[in-house]
Amino acid sequence: MKSRLATFAAAVLAAAAAVLFSVGPAYAATGLHVSGRDIVESGGQTFVMRGVNHEHTWFANETDSFADIKAKGANTVRVVLSGGRWTANSAADVANVIALCKQHKLICVLEDHDTTGYGEDGAAYTLDQAVNYWIGLKSVLVGQEDYISINIGNEPIGNTNAGQWTSATVAAIQKMRSNGFQHLLMVDAPNWGQDWTYVMRDNAQTVLDADSQHNTVLSIHMYAVFNTAASITSYLDTFRSKGWPLVIGEFGWQFGAGEVDDQTLMAEAVARNLGYLGWSWAGNNDPILDMTVNFDPNQLTTWGQRVFNGPNGIKATAREAAIFGGPTTPPTSTPPTTTPPTTPPAGGGCVAAYSIAGQWTGGFQGEVRVTAGNAAVGNWTVTLAFPNGQTVTQVWSATVTSSGSTVTARNVGYNGNLAAGASATFGFLGTWTGTNGVPAVTCSAT
Repeated sequence: MKSRLATFAAAVLAAAAAVLFSVGPAYAATGLHVSGRDIVESGGQTFVMRGVNHEHTWFANETDSFADIKAKGANTVRVVLSGGRWTANSAADVANVIALCKQHKLICVLEDHDTTGYGEDGAAYTLDQAVNYWIGLKSVLVGQEDYISINIGNEPIGNTNAGQWTSATVAAIQKMRSNGFQHLLMVDAPNWGQDWTYVMRDNAQTVLDADSQHNTVLSIHMYAVFNTAASITSYLDTFRSKGWPLVIGEFGWQFGAGEVDDQTLMAEAVARNLGYLGWSWAGNNDPILDMTVNFDPNQLTTWGQRVFNGPNGIKATAREAAIFGGPTTPPTSTPPTTTPPTTPPAGGGCVAAYSIAGQWTGGFQGEVRVTAGNAAVGNWTVTLAFPNGQTVTQVWSATVTSSGSTVTARNVGYNGNLAAGASATFGFLGTWTGTNGVPAVTCSAT
């Protein structure tokens, strides 16, 4: 979804999940396949997707992104394709995408974005049209079952008549199988992927039973509908209790109180051995959901830092697919600790380091890391004196008050208590005109 944030609060992204029977399911002799709740490689190793979405169809020249995404630790990339709603990605182009994934040792989830919001968005394609697109690409997909999953259609039904999802998804799966596809299939939920009317949750078994290969995984997209820990855990608990395989095929982050609780989401995914794929590497119309600044891997945004380097993030929890030579068991290392950006004060108190995570015309995203000195602190306060009239419009992980050009940020309940030398981070969105100079920063603690 190119303009994802524009429809963020109303109807957001897609969900998919799939399920297989506990008795030995049929699947391709070689290839990714479902076993119980897990995705398994042809050699029998469980594979847990840890990666991001890449908006290839709109940025087809950004082929360096595959290497960059891998270098950040991902083992999977979900690639946005189009069969004609936007400039169509040809068989040759898709073959090149697969080659890039294999070259950089990434499992490739190929998705057709044309279906996004069908029934509510008049430009959207049907799932049947999406299957026709895959049939047209069959020559470059067959033989790649070890390396790719086919996500039939992105967020295939909007909020209008969401109940049509079940029959449309059943028909799409059956048409894929009748045309000889042996691949691991992924299917997204209605309600722009967020399943807030629970159509997928309540009809998942019907969809899974429709697959003659018993090789379909359901994928949920988590955004504003999943803005609390309770909403996330409740939804995931249902799929676990039913024994259904599930992937979190898209999700964003809690840049505001009403957005997805990404920290709970990643922690629960790791605890349950569920795959997750964050949206997105770069290219959003509103850059709040960009993980990088202009596709530059050396400029991770706050969101990029959270999904790659944060607790339960990709770097700490991903393992390379065994088919590429990766380990046969998941990593057991704990999430990395945060390294203070500056030397803490010798005594008590704190220091604060300011950085710009992303900037665009008239707006920017700032980040401040607070580090305790040689003694623990219970609360901290950071003062930012902006030199060019910048204003803060939205903040996360802190409470903020403003007086003229001076902004005062105080910790929230969960990040004020810092051990000696430990750090906490808060971020914000702001506006600027003319110049976006660096503010003078002070930190005090009690």
